[in-house]
Amino acid sequence: MSETTQRTTDMETENRTDTQTDPETTTGETEEQVQDEWRNYEFAGEPKLAVDDLDVYYGDDHALKGVSMDIPKNSVTALIGPSGCGKSTFLRCLNRMNDRVKSARIDGSVKLDGQEIYQEGVNLVELRKRVGMVFQSPNPFPKSIAENISYGPRKHGDIETGLLARLLGRANEDERDELVERCLRDAALWDEVSDRLDDNALGLSGGQQQRLCIARCLSVDPEVILMDEPASALDPIATAKIEDLIDDLSEHYTVVIVTHNMQQAARISDQTAVFLTGGELVEYDDTDKIFENPQSQRVEEYISGKFG
Repeated sequence: MSETTQRTTDMETENRTDTQTDPETTTGETEEQVQDEWRNYEFAGEPKLAVDDLDVYYGDDHALKGVSMDIPKNSVTALIGPSGCGKSTFLRCLNRMNDRVKSARIDGSVKLDGQEIYQEGVNLVELRKRVGMVFQSPNPFPKSIAENISYGPRKHGDIETGLLARLLGRANEDERDELVERCLRDAALWDEVSDRLDDNALGLSGGQQQRLCIARCLSVDPEVILMDEPASALDPIATAKIEDLIDDLSEHYTVVIVTHNMQQAARISDQTAVFLTGGELVEYDDTDKIFENPQSQRVEEYISGKFG
């Protein structure tokens, strides 16, 4: 990632912290005592990500309150809730993106395959290779389509290209070409761009740019893909392609997605976590159960459109 892109990402992250003006309820929301059994989602196997008693503060603002949830491997977990409820803050905790926000303080535990990611000595570069992020707005680098894909592996030293590498006999041009094709195919973009890989990525449509960003994320071989409203700026056709892609990705990756579109969550996710006012996880269960028979009255009211 270039320094300019990094600065832009950091500014977007800091500016989009989940502030909340009313710590109890929002307009139209019923007061309710949350029950632990509403949030204890059980599934077979060990969790890919295990979050325990997570609290996040932005200065004096308590953005997330005691969130605990386990996320299954090779599945799609949707995070839904009204604006300011903390779902994007939670997502960014899963690869320590909130470390870039100066006012942020995080308490609690997040484990990836049983290993604590908030302990001292964690290599954040390696962590973010394993837990990649796709942002709300497409952010391709101002480089060629092929260079967008190969940039990450080259920076990490996984492949070597260029004149010096060729002179030293270390060039991996064939490996790079195979990587570019594989990632673009996995992102359902290869057929649309295979004849213009040297074109500037900024010339792609919005939907194509977002799929390119997903392909770029795949190029460093992640295990988890975090998506923060990846289709919110796209038209319905491009959105449908992103949704189909997410379904395909879940066969090989663990996907966690924030979405304001409840119909989208119902279509693409295996399980859904509902965050409501005050940064509280209220209910977490199979997506069908959340949308057809929620246990929380507030969740039912939110899903039916009575507030939010």
